[in-house]
Amino acid sequence: MIRLNPEKLHLSKWTAVKPVRREKHFIVTALVRNEQEAVVACLIEAVHSRKPREIDWRELKDPGKWRQGWL
Repeated sequence: MIRLNPEKLHLSKWTAVKPVRREKHFIVTALVRNEQEAVVACLIEAVHSRKPREIDWRELKDPGKWRQGWL
């Protein structure tokens, strides 16, 4: 598992291990916070299609799904 600080995810770049619909490279465009200002999710945007989607930020720790950077 990758160690991540959720506060530093904004504008980080990620590569999907198993791309879907030619969407392989993503960038974190926003952080979703709860009432206590803790990060609970992040909004990632596909570079190719500019399609946003919300995921739990902890998913990015899974090396079977995501790799940090654009590979």
